[in-house]
Amino acid sequence: MPRNATIDRETAETKISLSLELDGSGKADVQTGVGFLDHMLTLFAKHGLFDLTVKAVGDTHVDDHHTVEDVGICLGQAFRQALGDKAGIVRYGSLSLPMEETLVTSAVDLSGRAWFVDKTSFPTEKIGTFDTELVREFWQAVAANVPMNLHFVLHHGGNSHHIAEAIFKATARALRQAVTHDPRQSGVPSSKGVL
Repeated sequence: MPRNATIDRETAETKISLSLELDGSGKADVQTGVGFLDHMLTLFAKHGLFDLTVKAVGDTHVDDHHTVEDVGICLGQAFRQALGDKAGIVRYGSLSLPMEETLVTSAVDLSGRAWFVDKTSFPTEKIGTFDTELVREFWQAVAANVPMNLHFVLHHGGNSHHIAEAIFKATARALRQAVTHDPRQSGVPSSKGVL
């Protein structure tokens, strides 16, 4: 059974169409109007082996905040829809990922409960024209809309681009683990019987 989703969201601030295939090959077609976000989502798809298409038009003449947050909302909703009842999935995933001088751990639990803990920080306020605080806003939106537990720890790092990239790559790999079908798992991976 295919595990995919298409989300369309339109507000006074953004218009977004996003499609996600969990069992993909890492293909991405991302056009958000926010160059750094396009870069991060393209590598997210590659490392998660997700097929991802995102078309977004937002009020970037104001700033990138609404576009970044709303794409995060749509991505979270797409994961929720594509996962269905979550029967047979691994559920948990985590990875510590090195990126040059940087080491980041991302850990996820597809629990159906939203919780986001971010123990990262950036040495600069911007990466090019991109506000580094928007990395947190993006992942907060994703975690709230899957919903899932999502934890980030920055062990060390001194380059803002490397830190952001390590967060996206580590989370892609952690989610890739968590959404994988476990051949030994019948039903939902919870003693409660529901996620």
